[in-house]
Amino acid sequence: MKIVYFGTPEFALPPLQRLLETEAHRVLGVVTQPDRRRGRGNQVSPSPVKTLALNHGLAVWQPERLRREAELPDILRSLAADFFVVVAYGQLLPPSILEIPRYGCLNIHGSLLPKYRGAAPIQWALYYGERETGVTTMLMDAGMDTGPMLLKRTVTIELGDNAATLSRKLSHIGADLLLETLQQWGQLHPEPQNEAEATYAPLIQKSNYAIDWRRSALALHNQVRAFYPYAYTQWQDTPLKLLQTWPLVPEVAAELPEPLRSFVGAPEVSAAPGTVVELIKGWGPVVQTGEGRLLLSQVQLSGRKAQSGWDFVNGVRLAIATQFGTAPSLL
Repeated sequence: MKIVYFGTPEFALPPLQRLLETEAHRVLGVVTQPDRRRGRGNQVSPSPVKTLALNHGLAVWQPERLRREAELPDILRSLAADFFVVVAYGQLLPPSILEIPRYGCLNIHGSLLPKYRGAAPIQWALYYGERETGVTTMLMDAGMDTGPMLLKRTVTIELGDNAATLSRKLSHIGADLLLETLQQWGQLHPEPQNEAEATYAPLIQKSNYAIDWRRSALALHNQVRAFYPYAYTQWQDTPLKLLQTWPLVPEVAAELPEPLRSFVGAPEVSAAPGTVVELIKGWGPVVQTGEGRLLLSQVQLSGRKAQSGWDFVNGVRLAIATQFGTAPSLL
């Protein structure tokens, strides 16, 4: 198959790498987002997909707005591609692009469609406490992840997964599923999506990061791992990022690290949400929530490096009854 690849972030790297390693397929070029300011230094840098493409000598196109590009459709048409493969590209493909490849546009989507259509399926599956998710390959149409489905793979979501770890798992599964889809092309029967079962995964807003301690321990744990590494609370008027947490509640006791299971079911104390009620040696502070207690096992103070919850306790001499700030619920 002759393929033009559309993709931008790290999630899109494994499928592209697999295509480049497979003799049965030829990548003709890559379409990716323009260079942006990224990272701590806020320097203008290329997307991960562009970097990989250039390392393999591929042609790269970076339209600012795909719909407004007058010349790109003609360039792509001249390549006579069999497929356009689209993985986390970051823009909707207009009809003028969708109609170009011989067999159509294939998309790798990080959810079990029709659930979690949209820009952030991995994050919202975590936020809503899903116990499983997966990857779907689909034929694209003009809608937002509404095209007919081809193949699916299901993945169990572990209690310790966050957006980064789950994304890595799904991207590698997506690479395998893409090759299977291409290999089986001609034998697959595209399956229309059931609109009644559709849910959506919208763009993430900065307001989604604020911790409201009145929510339950399990809900806050899901928020922290969904929006990793950006969820934050306030400590002495300073933002404190919560990078890893463990909900010390019976519903998930069997999934906790073994040393923490004995802390589930400890007598409840009368404390306002956001109050430190216990310090677990070697682990970190335990905070009262609106329902249950939440252990903060990895945190990061503004302007400092990430550290374990226990190092934070010792570094700032955190004491029981300390109160973390509660932001209004924005979710």
